[in-house]
Amino acid sequence: MANRAADWFAQAIRDIEQARDSQTSGRHEWACFAAQQAAEKAAKALHLSLGQEAWGHVVAQLLTELPETVKPDGQLIDKGKVLDNSYIPTRYANGHPSGAPFEHYSQIQSDQAIAYASEILEFVRHKMAEQSRS
Repeated sequence: MANRAADWFAQAIRDIEQARDSQTSGRHEWACFAAQQAAEKAAKALHLSLGQEAWGHVVAQLLTELPETVKPDGQLIDKGKVLDNSYIPTRYANGHPSGAPFEHYSQIQSDQAIAYASEILEFVRHKMAEQSRS
C-alpha cells in the first residue's frame, strides 16, 4: 500500500487555509473546526510518514501516541487539547446549553485555534522533512 502521508499533509494545509478564510468571513465556529481538522490531519500525516496507522479525531491523543523520537513537548500536546474542544461543539447546537454554535465563537477563539493548529503543522512539516532526509 502506498504511503499517503503527503496527501494527508496537503489536506491539512488546505484545512488551515479554510480556517483563515472562514475567520475572514466572520464564521469563527468554522474557523475553529477547520483549524482542529488541520491539526488532526497533520498529526495523521506524521504517523503515516513513520509507517504507522493513526485512527481517531483527538489531536492530543494523536500527538501523544507518536514515538518518543518525534513526540512533541507537553505544551504542543496541550495546544492539541484546546483544539480538540472545537471538534463537536463548533458544529452542533447541542454542544452548548443554549444557542447556535456560531453564537459561542469569536475572533478570540479563531485566532487561538489558527495559531495552535499552525504550530502543529509547522512541527509536523519539520519532522516529516527530517524523516525524508534520513
